[in-house]
Amino acid sequence: MRVTRAAIVLAGGDPVEPTLRRLLGDEAVVVAADSGLHQAELLGLRIDFVVGDLDSADPAAVERARAAGAVVERHPVDKDATDLELALDVARERGARRITVVGGAGGRLDHFLANVALLASPRFADLEIDARLGEAYVVVVQGGRRPHVLTGTAGSIVTLLPAGGDACGITTEGLQYRLHGETLGRGTTRGVSNVLVREEGSVVLDEGTLLVIQAFGGAQ
Repeated sequence: MRVTRAAIVLAGGDPVEPTLRRLLGDEAVVVAADSGLHQAELLGLRIDFVVGDLDSADPAAVERARAAGAVVERHPVDKDATDLELALDVARERGARRITVVGGAGGRLDHFLANVALLASPRFADLEIDARLGEAYVVVVQGGRRPHVLTGTAGSIVTLLPAGGDACGITTEGLQYRLHGETLGRGTTRGVSNVLVREEGSVVLDEGTLLVIQAFGGAQ
């Protein structure tokens, strides 16, 4: 069994831009969550796993993936987890410590909100997770870890949102509205629409979980 420390998990939703391919690694295990299979084909990614109830994946595409060597894990429609959650579990089981989620934006609002909440779930707090969701680049930053380095275009928007509770002891560098060991409480909008003032900055926190969100065009 090939074990890798990095994984790309592809979700359904609106089609992704093919130019995104250049930002994705070549050595990562690739897991398609149901119709995320079509995102993989659009990006030209070799698929290692197809996971889900497969109610929205083209059967012909599933068979093409199987013929190319992918493992297909079909689950019942009546299940207690979304296809994306099942795909994250598969990536973890393969030894991945860093996971990039691609897709998952557009379509049903409840699915989109569930996808974002899933990224910040305590179940996956031991992993490094980022995501390309539509026009947004999202990084899950956990308390007590090394600073997350922000890169992008000076003047681009950076939003900091606490997830699951208060995010405490936040310190930022390179942002117009700096935080110095401060707390963003659950549900606050204070961290919305900060601005990167140079091409590199950072954010670190002592406790809690923070979603760092940049526009796709602004993040590098």
